[in-house]
Amino acid sequence: MPRASSRILMNLSLDAALAVVALPVALLLAGLGSWPEPGWWRLGIPLAALSMLAPAWALGLPQQYWRYSGVRDLLAVLGAAIGAAAIFTAALWLLGAWHSPNLAFPALHAMAVTGLLGIPRLNARLRTIRRIAEEGDTQPVLVVGGVDQADLFIRALEQERKPAYRVQGILARRSRQVARRIQGHPILGTIEETDAVLESLRAEGRLPALLVLASPDLNGPMLEALLDAADHHGVPIRRAPQPTMLGQAARPQDATKISLRPVSIEELLDRPQVPLDREGMARLVQGRRVLVTGAGGTIGGELARQVAALGPSVLTLLDHGEYVLYEIDLELSERHPNVVRRSVLADVRDEARMRRLMEEFRPELVFHAAALKHVPMVENDPLEGLLTNAHGTRIVADTARAAGCSLMVFISTDKAVNPTSVMGASKRMAEMYCQALDREARQTGQGMRCITVRFGNVLGSTGSVVPLFRRQLERGGPLTVTHPDMRRYFMTVREAVGLVLQAAVVGAVDRDDAPPPQAASGAADLKDALREGGIFVLDMGSPVKIVDLARRMIRLAGLRPDEDVEIRFTGLRPGEKLFEEMFHGQEPPRPTQFPGLLVATPRTADAALVARALDEIATAARGGHGRLALAQLSRLVPEFDHQDAATVGQKGGG
Repeated sequence: MPRASSRILMNLSLDAALAVVALPVALLLAGLGSWPEPGWWRLGIPLAALSMLAPAWALGLPQQYWRYSGVRDLLAVLGAAIGAAAIFTAALWLLGAWHSPNLAFPALHAMAVTGLLGIPRLNARLRTIRRIAEEGDTQPVLVVGGVDQADLFIRALEQERKPAYRVQGILARRSRQVARRIQGHPILGTIEETDAVLESLRAEGRLPALLVLASPDLNGPMLEALLDAADHHGVPIRRAPQPTMLGQAARPQDATKISLRPVSIEELLDRPQVPLDREGMARLVQGRRVLVTGAGGTIGGELARQVAALGPSVLTLLDHGEYVLYEIDLELSERHPNVVRRSVLADVRDEARMRRLMEEFRPELVFHAAALKHVPMVENDPLEGLLTNAHGTRIVADTARAAGCSLMVFISTDKAVNPTSVMGASKRMAEMYCQALDREARQTGQGMRCITVRFGNVLGSTGSVVPLFRRQLERGGPLTVTHPDMRRYFMTVREAVGLVLQAAVVGAVDRDDAPPPQAASGAADLKDALREGGIFVLDMGSPVKIVDLARRMIRLAGLRPDEDVEIRFTGLRPGEKLFEEMFHGQEPPRPTQFPGLLVATPRTADAALVARALDEIATAARGGHGRLALAQLSRLVPEFDHQDAATVGQKGGG
């Protein structure tokens, strides 16, 4: 602090001295007749210095770093100069010492002070820029994005004493910006011209070491094309910090080291944001008692976050895992401290426990995300999958309905379509039971609605391929892929959960307390489809080849597939399919009024019939009779094509 104070006082003294030097300069500019008598200087010199102190201090000139001077600093210099000239002239008038016949003297005085204060600052700034450009250990980079974000990045970079990067040029969004300059750095082309710009720089021997993404909204297809162009020339891509962080770093007093991060696969596969009925979601959730099962999982956790943001009266978090439940409860206590929460350790398969909890909490909305989802794991222990995914869903639905719940949302999976795994077939059983309950409630106009939402993989979910590839990359490879033709649907977890909430709004239309028709009503055929047991299916876009995903993740890490990191094919695991499906062949999708949300009408069955079958499966599973349980599963889900059913049944006992 003492060193800072002495530096500030020294700067103030220098500015006052420069203001004194500006006085004879201004008098010379005013003309020969303006030169005062020798005795006048005894008053003029101290008055010129003193007149500088107040405006300089008020506008922060002593606190400026000269080597980091920018436009705002120069504007402060101009303001201080005008203020000093005005104070000096006014003081001369009041003291009766005004002598110059040139009425332009105050303006000339302000100009002289501005020049003498600004020149050393500009010189210090230019020396800093020259030093950065001449640093031998900096990496040349191209900045990619909007001109405002590029300007922020350059300013933040110039605040560093020893910057790691040197801006070589800019790739902008619009063609009309090409050939212009930002802080002396040329705009070499548009983002679409990345490949051509890199080719030209390669020919000149000036290929950059990195492409830096300055705009945070560079995602999806545009980012894919940019990455392809960079891959072609072997140039890695990194992402700059958020503009808010860059804005802070661009201020000398807040300057920090700029840390670039790799582009994530989630950003690469991100899709355009689907407009959602946020008002309808708020009406559905706000002020109501909400229960989320599987709240510690990927989907359940995101459901808890988005529901908490909508203002429920009470949010109950239920999970069988102690640590994951603790984590999501802690996170919500920090993000939404005003939301009343209850965290419950419970197993959805424990009917007596679930009945007591439902009677105690009496939830009005239930989001059921608890499930065993890892296909090979459920193949190894099929009876556990049947008890959790099928029987557990029935227990949650029955106990919620008995406690007066008005709406339950069941999270299903694309693996329930023409299932080849026990996991998929168990989820199809759960779908059928929820369909039957919802159909019954809609036809009678009484009871709990039971909405089913089906979708594919979410990026980064527990046990999915993306975290696996990341762990394998950290170890240096190889990345393991089961089959070169394996394809899967992918969606970000935030988008998936947003559409789940949207489905809840659309599916709740027939409830007495539903949102008004103008906010959430659908077409008549959509209502008919839902009354027939229709389920919601998220539009997952096009499937992605897993091997392409692996190659892309290797490139995003700055490595080369098959050269730096091996991709190894391990063969299909039990229960896996090469291609997942979102619809049965007999259930053509119907659109809703919301993009990204479709309705399918798969085969339905009577609720009592499905309940009896679930009871028989649960009894066989609890008794360890795996073959019997799977045989009953195959009877209720005839499309279940499980070639190793006998072997798996023997693993389960019986």
